[in-house]
Amino acid sequence: GRHEVWSWKTASKESLCLMWQKVKVQLILSMSFLTAVFWYCRRLYSFLAQLLKRWSNYLQRKLIRNLSVLPEVDLLGYSTREWKGETKQAKQMREAYEELFRSCHIKYLRQVKRDNYSVVRAVLFQIFSQGIHFPLWMKERDILKLPEKLLYSQGCNWIQQYSFGPERYTGPNAFGKLRKCMEALKTNWAEISYTRDHEERGNMCNTLFSDESKEYKLYEAIKFIMLYEVVEAYEQIKSREEPVHNLFSLLFARDSSSDPLSFMMNHLNSIGDSISLDQVELFLLGYLLEVKIRVYRLHRFNTEEFQVSYPDEYRREWNEISLLTEDDHYYHIPLFRT
Repeated sequence: GRHEVWSWKTASKESLCLMWQKVKVQLILSMSFLTAVFWYCRRLYSFLAQLLKRWSNYLQRKLIRNLSVLPEVDLLGYSTREWKGETKQAKQMREAYEELFRSCHIKYLRQVKRDNYSVVRAVLFQIFSQGIHFPLWMKERDILKLPEKLLYSQGCNWIQQYSFGPERYTGPNAFGKLRKCMEALKTNWAEISYTRDHEERGNMCNTLFSDESKEYKLYEAIKFIMLYEVVEAYEQIKSREEPVHNLFSLLFARDSSSDPLSFMMNHLNSIGDSISLDQVELFLLGYLLEVKIRVYRLHRFNTEEFQVSYPDEYRREWNEISLLTEDDHYYHIPLFRT
C-alpha cells in the first residue's frame, strides 16, 4: 500500500512538473509577445505624436502665413523696427507712435495685409471680432434681396458692369455673383456675431480672414451695399422725398461720382484692384455699417487731422472701432490697454 501511495505521489509530481513546463513555455511566449506589442505600440504612439506635432506646426505656420490680419505686436517695438534712421519722417513717425502709446493707451497693434482692401478688411475684422451685430437697417430688410431690388425694381441694368476687385469680372453673371457675396456676408456676420465666447469668436475670425476667396466676397458685398446706399440717396434727392445725409452731397459734388453709375465705374470698380477707399467713402462706410470709425493718421501728427472720425456725425448708440494709418492708404488695427 505504501508503494502504491509513493507511486501515485511521484506520478502526480511528474504530471504537475510536465504541466508547469508547458504552461511556463506558454507564459514566456505570451510575455514576449505582450512585450513586443507594448514596444511596438509605444513606438507607434511616439511616431504618431511626432507626426501630429509636425502637422499641427505646419498648419499653424500656414495659417499665420495666410492670415490677412496678423497677431498683435508691441506698438513701440513695431515703430522702432519700421522707422529706423534719423530722417525727419522717421523721427516724426516714432514721435507719433510714442504719443499713441503715452496719451491714447495704445500698447499693441495688429498688422493688416497691405492691399487695396486694407481699410475694408480692418473695419470688418473689428466688427466681427468685437461681436457687433447687424446695423439696424440691415435687420429691417433682407440684404440678400438688394441686388435683385437694384436690378429689377429700380432698373439699374448697368450693374452688369460691376467689377469684383482684382477679378475684373463683368457681364450678365454679375447679379448671381453679387448674390453669393451677399450670402457670404450675411452668413458669416450672423454666425460670428452670435458667438458669445471671445476666444472662439477670435478663432473664427482668424479662420475666415485666412481664406482669400471667402474674405474677398465679404469686401465685395460691402462695396455693393455702398453702391445700393448711393442709389437710394440719389433717388431721394431727385424725388425730393426726404433730406439725405451731408456725405452724399459731398460724394455727388465730385465730377467723378456725380451719379451712381459714375460712382461705380470710377471708384467702386477699382477698389480692391488699383485703389482703396478715399475720405468720402470712409464716411459712407461708417454711415452704412453704423459704426464710428476713429482713425489715427500718423502722417498728420501735430495737426488737427491727427485724429478724425468717420462719419463726423454719428449716433450715441453706435459702436466705435479704431484704425491706424501712416499714409491714408494702408491701415492697421490699434489695440488699447489701460
